[in-house]
Amino acid sequence: MRTVVAIYTGQGLADPLKAVFKEVLPEVRLVNIIDDSLIGDVVRAGHIPAGVARRLVQYYHNGEELGADVILNTCSSVGELADGAGAYIGVPIVKIDQAMAAKAAAEYGRIGVLATLPSTLEPTVRLIAKEAGLLGKEVSLVKGLAEGAFDALVGGSPEEHDRILLETARRVCEEADVLVLAQGSMARMEKTLREATGKPVLSSPRLGVEQVKEVLARLDREQAGTNDA
Repeated sequence: MRTVVAIYTGQGLADPLKAVFKEVLPEVRLVNIIDDSLIGDVVRAGHIPAGVARRLVQYYHNGEELGADVILNTCSSVGELADGAGAYIGVPIVKIDQAMAAKAAAEYGRIGVLATLPSTLEPTVRLIAKEAGLLGKEVSLVKGLAEGAFDALVGGSPEEHDRILLETARRVCEEADVLVLAQGSMARMEKTLREATGKPVLSSPRLGVEQVKEVLARLDREQAGTNDA
C-alpha cells in the first residue's frame, strides 16, 4: 500500500480533501499532519516567516519518516517553500495547486485569480506566470482579492465570506476567460461561481490529487523497471 502524507497549515481543507482521496485514490494510506498555527503566522507577517519555514521543512521530514511515497503540500501560501525543500527531502513533494496552475496557463489567455488572502494571491499569480513561461506563452493575470472574506469565515460568517467572494468573481470575470481559486478551501464555491459568472472555474483539490496519482503511477513504473532489471 502506498502512503501519502498531506501537510496542512489550517483545518478547513482536511475533510474535503479526504473525500477526494477516497474517490481518486481509495487504495492509498492517507496520513495528515495539521498545524493550524502556520497560516495565522503567515497572514500576520504577510510572508513566510523563518519560524514557519523551519516547521514546514520539519513536517516534510516527518512525512518522510512516516513512510510517505509522496508528500502533498496543501497550502498555496507556502508552495514556494516546497519548491526549495524538495532538494532536501527524499520523496516527491506535490504542490496542490501545481496542476491547476499548469492547466490555467496551458488552456487560457486571460486568467482571473481569486483569493481571500494576499499571502495566497501573490504566490498563485507567480506560479501561473511561471507555468506560462515554461510554455513560452504570455498570459494576462487579473488579481481578485476578496477583501474581508477571510475574516468573515474565521469569524463564523461563511455566508458573508461567500457573498464577498461572489462579488469579487463577478467583477474579475469581465476581464478573464477563466477563474482560478487560489485556496483549496474555496473549492466548495466552484459550481456557484461558474453558474454566476458563466466562466470556467478551476480549483486545486481534485487536480492536485490527480497529480499525486500520476506521481504514484510513475513510481510504480520505475519500481517495476528496477525489479525487471
